[in-house]
Amino acid sequence: MKGPHRYWLLLLVLACVQAAGAMPAAARGVPVASHAPAAGRTIGIKLLDAPESRRADPRAQAYIVDHVAPGSVIERRVEVTNESSTPMHVDVYAAAAAIAKGAFAFAPGRTPNELTGWTSLDTTGLDLAASGSARVRATIRVPRDAAAGERYGVIWAQTGTPADRTHTVTILGRVGVRMYIDVGPGGEPPSDFRIERLYPARTRDGRGEVRARVRNTGGRALDLGGALSLSGGPGGLRAGPFPARTGTTLGPGDLAEAVVPLDARLPDGPWTAALTLRSGLVERSRRATVTFPATAGGTGVVAASVAGQGAFSTPVVAGLSALVLAALGVLRAKLLRRRDPPRGSTE
Repeated sequence: MKGPHRYWLLLLVLACVQAAGAMPAAARGVPVASHAPAAGRTIGIKLLDAPESRRADPRAQAYIVDHVAPGSVIERRVEVTNESSTPMHVDVYAAAAAIAKGAFAFAPGRTPNELTGWTSLDTTGLDLAASGSARVRATIRVPRDAAAGERYGVIWAQTGTPADRTHTVTILGRVGVRMYIDVGPGGEPPSDFRIERLYPARTRDGRGEVRARVRNTGGRALDLGGALSLSGGPGGLRAGPFPARTGTTLGPGDLAEAVVPLDARLPDGPWTAALTLRSGLVERSRRATVTFPATAGGTGVVAASVAGQGAFSTPVVAGLSALVLAALGVLRAKLLRRRDPPRGSTE
């Protein structure tokens, strides 16, 4: 292929790559609904609403994630389901949460905090028939004098079996929808993170694992998920993808480890490890040449480590795709003019 046709094909491929990058990441590692048993009875809860501006964000489909100005009022609905074959009563309430040691930490019982003081529910008790469900509306009223910053909480649905003559212990089960409410004037603080290093290890029972040190460099909390792929191993072996262990949550400025568990039969290497982590629409990757330790409980060797470029946000990709399409249109017009010269002209 020669001349302008080669460039036409190049731009067409580029446009396809840009379009693929515009697709939002799947909500891997992010549960859309939560479930919990209590004395043989199971309840579930899921979020029904998300802001229009966050329709592409998988975190906003599972959790109440928003940035609001002081004095704002927002509403969200959750659906509570009785997944058992008997009727049950379900209590619904908001309670405090925090981010500590790389995890989203739930406060005990009905512990309040500033966010729960702003949150009201249109009902606090549900009587659900077998396999029945009901919706609860949560309203969050942010005071006009609220200080800037992100607050955390949970809307819980709880059921249980009280203590009686045959059961001396009350058995409770609860499921919830997390709340991440950031307060401040103007636009939302950016979300971003950096994978600072990878290193291989073996647990005490001999299983391999890859650990990643991750730093939250943005202004919002992150819930990390992702996967690791191994290639270039002994004899050209490839393995994976292996999902990262869920449950890593980082507050702004926090540093923690994300861990990818592997198989105990995995050879020591060396391997080329490629890790991709994501939180919502933010995605970052890192590659490293790693060798696992031969002994359990040890740390292996990292020969080389390179940070990969993260995916563009959807608006940026859309803008690039529009530029590519515009360029295609210009080139196409030029090609047509060359093929069909004006009447009376000669080539």
